[in-house]
Amino acid sequence: MLGLQELKKTLRAVMFDQYGTVVDIQGGLVKAIEPFLADKGYKGSANSLVTWWRRTHFENSMIDALLHQAHTPYREIGHRSLDYTLERAGIEHSMEDVKRLVACIETLACFPEVPMALKRIKEHYPIAVLSNGDPDMLERAKHFHGVPFDRVLSVAAAGAFKPHVNTYTYAAQAMGLQRQEILFVANHAFDCIGAKAAGMRTAFIDRRGRPFGQTPHQPDLILKDMTALADVLSQPVN
Repeated sequence: MLGLQELKKTLRAVMFDQYGTVVDIQGGLVKAIEPFLADKGYKGSANSLVTWWRRTHFENSMIDALLHQAHTPYREIGHRSLDYTLERAGIEHSMEDVKRLVACIETLACFPEVPMALKRIKEHYPIAVLSNGDPDMLERAKHFHGVPFDRVLSVAAAGAFKPHVNTYTYAAQAMGLQRQEILFVANHAFDCIGAKAAGMRTAFIDRRGRPFGQTPHQPDLILKDMTALADVLSQPVN
Protein backbone atom coordinates (compact mmCIF):
# COMPACT_ATOMS: atom_id res chain seq x y z
CA MET A 1 0.00 0.00 0.00
CA LEU A 2 1.34 3.42 -0.97
CA GLY A 3 2.00 6.15 1.57
CA LEU A 4 -0.21 9.23 1.37
CA GLN A 5 2.27 11.39 -0.54
CA GLU A 6 3.08 8.64 -3.02
CA LEU A 7 -0.64 7.93 -3.45
CA LYS A 8 -1.50 11.55 -4.19
CA LYS A 9 1.29 11.84 -6.75
CA THR A 10 -0.33 9.06 -8.80
CA LEU A 11 -3.90 10.38 -8.72
CA ARG A 12 -5.53 11.99 -11.73
CA ALA A 13 -9.20 11.81 -10.66
CA VAL A 14 -11.47 11.00 -7.72
CA MET A 15 -14.50 8.79 -8.39
CA PHE A 16 -17.45 8.29 -6.06
CA ASP A 17 -20.18 5.77 -5.49
CA GLN A 18 -23.47 7.70 -5.39
CA TYR A 19 -26.06 5.80 -3.31
CA GLY A 20 -25.00 5.79 0.32
CA THR A 21 -21.72 7.64 -0.28
CA VAL A 22 -22.73 10.94 -1.89
CA VAL A 23 -26.47 10.79 -1.11
CA ASP A 24 -28.15 9.48 2.05
CA ILE A 25 -30.11 6.56 0.63
CA GLN A 26 -30.95 4.95 3.98
CA GLY A 27 -32.19 8.11 5.67
CA GLY A 28 -33.93 9.36 2.53
CA LEU A 29 -35.83 6.14 1.92
CA VAL A 30 -36.85 5.86 5.58
CA LYS A 31 -38.44 9.31 5.34
CA ALA A 32 -40.10 8.41 2.04
CA ILE A 33 -41.61 5.14 3.23
CA GLU A 34 -42.72 6.17 6.75
CA PRO A 35 -46.04 7.78 5.65
CA PHE A 36 -46.82 4.76 3.47
CA LEU A 37 -46.15 2.33 6.33
CA ALA A 38 -48.20 4.42 8.77
CA ASP A 39 -51.12 4.43 6.34
CA LYS A 40 -50.90 0.63 6.16
CA GLY A 41 -50.86 0.32 9.95
CA TYR A 42 -47.39 -1.21 9.99
CA LYS A 43 -45.99 -1.22 13.53
CA GLY A 44 -42.45 -2.31 12.74
CA SER A 45 -39.34 -0.20 12.22
CA ALA A 46 -39.22 1.74 8.95
CA ASN A 47 -35.44 1.79 9.20
CA SER A 48 -35.28 -2.00 9.50
CA LEU A 49 -37.64 -2.46 6.57
CA VAL A 50 -35.52 -0.16 4.39
CA THR A 51 -32.41 -2.10 5.39
CA TRP A 52 -34.21 -5.32 4.40
CA TRP A 53 -35.26 -3.74 1.09
CA ARG A 54 -31.71 -2.59 0.32
CA ARG A 55 -30.17 -5.95 1.21
CA THR A 56 -32.67 -7.69 -1.06
CA HIS A 57 -31.80 -5.23 -3.83
CA PHE A 58 -28.09 -5.92 -3.37
CA GLU A 59 -28.64 -9.69 -3.45
CA ASN A 60 -30.70 -9.45 -6.63
CA SER A 61 -28.09 -7.19 -8.25
CA MET A 62 -25.32 -9.69 -7.52
CA ILE A 63 -27.41 -12.55 -8.90
CA ASP A 64 -28.05 -10.52 -12.05
CA ALA A 65 -24.33 -9.82 -12.54
CA LEU A 66 -23.37 -13.45 -11.98
CA LEU A 67 -25.86 -14.79 -14.53
CA HIS A 68 -23.82 -13.20 -17.36
CA GLN A 69 -26.96 -12.48 -19.32
CA ALA A 70 -28.58 -9.19 -20.35
CA HIS A 71 -28.12 -6.50 -17.71
CA THR A 72 -31.32 -5.78 -15.76
CA PRO A 73 -31.91 -2.06 -15.10
CA TYR A 74 -31.40 -0.85 -11.53
CA ARG A 75 -34.97 0.43 -11.43
CA GLU A 76 -36.37 -3.00 -12.32
CA ILE A 77 -34.20 -4.66 -9.66
CA GLY A 78 -35.61 -2.07 -7.24
CA HIS A 79 -39.19 -2.88 -8.13
CA ARG A 80 -38.64 -6.60 -7.66
CA SER A 81 -36.83 -6.11 -4.37
CA LEU A 82 -39.33 -3.76 -2.74
CA ASP A 83 -42.29 -5.84 -3.91
CA TYR A 84 -40.68 -8.93 -2.35
CA THR A 85 -39.82 -7.11 0.87
CA LEU A 86 -43.34 -5.73 1.34
CA GLU A 87 -44.85 -9.11 0.58
CA ARG A 88 -42.58 -10.82 3.13
CA ALA A 89 -43.54 -8.18 5.70
CA GLY A 90 -47.24 -8.77 5.05
CA ILE A 91 -47.83 -5.19 3.88
CA GLU A 92 -50.59 -4.75 1.32
CA HIS A 93 -49.35 -2.80 -1.69
CA SER A 94 -49.75 -2.25 -5.40
CA MET A 95 -47.08 -2.04 -8.07
CA GLU A 96 -47.90 1.67 -8.34
CA ASP A 97 -46.92 2.00 -4.66
CA VAL A 98 -43.69 0.14 -5.40
CA LYS A 99 -42.82 2.28 -8.43
CA ARG A 100 -43.53 5.50 -6.53
CA LEU A 101 -41.32 4.52 -3.60
CA VAL A 102 -38.46 3.30 -5.77
CA ALA A 103 -38.60 6.58 -7.72
CA CYS A 104 -37.73 8.39 -4.47
CA ILE A 105 -34.16 7.16 -4.97
CA GLU A 106 -33.84 9.70 -7.76
CA THR A 107 -34.62 12.63 -5.43
CA LEU A 108 -32.21 11.90 -2.58
CA ALA A 109 -30.23 14.69 -0.95
CA CYS A 110 -26.53 14.65 -0.15
CA PHE A 111 -25.12 13.98 3.26
CA PRO A 112 -24.73 17.45 4.84
CA GLU A 113 -20.96 17.81 4.45
CA VAL A 114 -20.74 16.44 0.90
CA PRO A 115 -21.32 19.55 -1.28
CA MET A 116 -18.61 21.62 0.39
CA ALA A 117 -16.19 18.69 0.64
CA LEU A 118 -16.53 17.81 -3.03
CA LYS A 119 -16.19 21.46 -4.01
CA ARG A 120 -12.84 21.48 -2.21
CA ILE A 121 -11.74 18.20 -3.82
CA LYS A 122 -12.71 19.49 -7.28
CA GLU A 123 -10.18 22.30 -6.86
CA HIS A 124 -7.46 19.65 -7.06
CA TYR A 125 -8.87 16.73 -9.08
CA PRO A 126 -11.67 16.02 -11.56
CA ILE A 127 -14.55 14.33 -9.75
CA ALA A 128 -16.80 11.63 -11.17
CA VAL A 129 -19.55 9.21 -10.17
CA LEU A 130 -19.69 5.52 -10.97
CA SER A 131 -23.10 4.24 -9.92
CA ASN A 132 -25.22 1.13 -10.21
CA GLY A 133 -28.11 3.47 -11.03
CA ASP A 134 -29.64 3.70 -14.49
CA PRO A 135 -28.47 6.63 -16.68
CA ASP A 136 -31.83 8.42 -16.57
CA MET A 137 -32.03 8.02 -12.78
CA LEU A 138 -28.58 9.57 -12.37
CA GLU A 139 -29.47 12.40 -14.74
CA ARG A 140 -32.59 13.29 -12.75
CA ALA A 141 -30.69 13.01 -9.47
CA LYS A 142 -28.42 15.90 -10.50
CA HIS A 143 -31.27 18.34 -9.84
CA PHE A 144 -31.58 17.14 -6.25
CA HIS A 145 -28.01 16.52 -5.04
CA GLY A 146 -26.62 19.54 -6.87
CA VAL A 147 -22.99 18.35 -7.09
CA PRO A 148 -21.32 19.43 -10.36
CA PHE A 149 -19.50 16.21 -11.19
CA ASP A 150 -17.24 16.26 -14.22
CA ARG A 151 -18.56 12.85 -15.31
CA VAL A 152 -21.51 10.74 -14.21
CA LEU A 153 -21.12 7.12 -15.27
CA SER A 154 -23.64 4.29 -15.03
CA VAL A 155 -22.66 0.63 -14.88
CA ALA A 156 -25.34 0.03 -17.52
CA ALA A 157 -22.65 0.77 -20.09
CA ALA A 158 -20.55 -2.06 -18.65
CA GLY A 159 -23.44 -4.52 -18.59
CA ALA A 160 -23.04 -5.52 -14.93
CA PHE A 161 -23.45 -4.17 -11.43
CA LYS A 162 -20.56 -3.27 -9.16
CA PRO A 163 -18.40 -4.92 -7.89
CA HIS A 164 -17.97 -6.71 -11.24
CA VAL A 165 -14.52 -5.91 -12.61
CA ASN A 166 -16.02 -4.74 -15.92
CA THR A 167 -17.63 -1.75 -14.20
CA TYR A 168 -14.35 -0.29 -12.93
CA THR A 169 -12.55 -1.11 -16.18
CA TYR A 170 -15.25 0.72 -18.11
CA ALA A 171 -15.09 3.73 -15.77
CA ALA A 172 -11.34 4.12 -16.17
CA GLN A 173 -11.60 3.85 -19.95
CA ALA A 174 -14.41 6.42 -20.00
CA MET A 175 -12.20 8.81 -18.04
CA GLY A 176 -9.23 8.15 -20.30
CA LEU A 177 -7.14 7.08 -17.31
CA GLN A 178 -5.30 4.07 -15.98
CA ARG A 179 -7.15 2.38 -13.14
CA GLN A 180 -4.35 3.11 -10.67
CA GLU A 181 -4.72 6.83 -11.42
CA ILE A 182 -8.22 6.88 -9.92
CA LEU A 183 -9.14 7.08 -6.24
CA PHE A 184 -12.48 5.33 -5.84
CA VAL A 185 -14.50 6.47 -2.81
CA ALA A 186 -17.33 4.47 -1.24
CA ASN A 187 -19.21 3.96 1.99
CA HIS A 188 -19.56 0.26 1.16
CA ALA A 189 -16.76 -2.24 1.72
CA PHE A 190 -17.86 -4.35 -1.26
CA ASP A 191 -17.42 -1.39 -3.61
CA CYS A 192 -13.98 -0.53 -2.27
CA ILE A 193 -12.96 -4.19 -2.54
CA GLY A 194 -14.18 -4.37 -6.14
CA ALA A 195 -12.38 -1.19 -7.16
CA LYS A 196 -9.15 -2.17 -5.40
CA ALA A 197 -9.20 -5.66 -6.93
CA ALA A 198 -9.66 -4.01 -10.34
CA GLY A 199 -6.55 -1.89 -9.80
CA MET A 200 -7.90 1.42 -8.50
CA ARG A 201 -6.85 3.19 -5.32
CA THR A 202 -9.64 3.30 -2.75
CA ALA A 203 -10.96 5.37 0.15
CA PHE A 204 -13.49 3.89 2.57
CA ILE A 205 -15.85 6.45 4.10
CA ASP A 206 -16.64 4.81 7.43
CA ARG A 207 -19.75 6.78 8.39
CA ARG A 208 -21.17 3.94 10.48
CA GLY A 209 -18.05 3.08 12.48
CA ARG A 210 -17.85 -0.49 11.21
CA PRO A 211 -14.81 -2.70 10.61
CA PHE A 212 -13.77 -3.08 6.99
CA GLY A 213 -13.20 -6.81 7.37
CA GLN A 214 -10.46 -9.24 6.46
CA THR A 215 -9.66 -9.05 2.75
CA PRO A 216 -6.44 -8.72 0.76
CA HIS A 217 -8.00 -5.68 -0.92
CA GLN A 218 -7.73 -3.20 1.93
CA PRO A 219 -8.51 0.48 1.24
CA ASP A 220 -5.69 2.98 0.88
CA LEU A 221 -7.57 5.44 3.11
CA ILE A 222 -10.18 5.04 5.84
CA LEU A 223 -11.95 8.27 6.77
CA LYS A 224 -14.97 9.18 8.88
CA ASP A 225 -16.65 11.44 6.31
CA MET A 226 -16.14 13.48 3.14
CA THR A 227 -14.75 16.45 5.01
CA ALA A 228 -11.89 14.28 6.24
CA LEU A 229 -11.30 13.12 2.65
CA ALA A 230 -11.21 16.73 1.44
CA ASP A 231 -8.74 17.59 4.19
CA VAL A 232 -6.41 14.82 3.03
CA LEU A 233 -6.70 15.53 -0.67
CA SER A 234 -6.28 19.28 -0.22
CA GLN A 235 -2.89 18.92 1.44
CA PRO A 236 0.02 19.94 -0.83
CA VAL A 237 2.11 17.18 -2.36
CA ASN A 238 5.75 17.32 -1.27
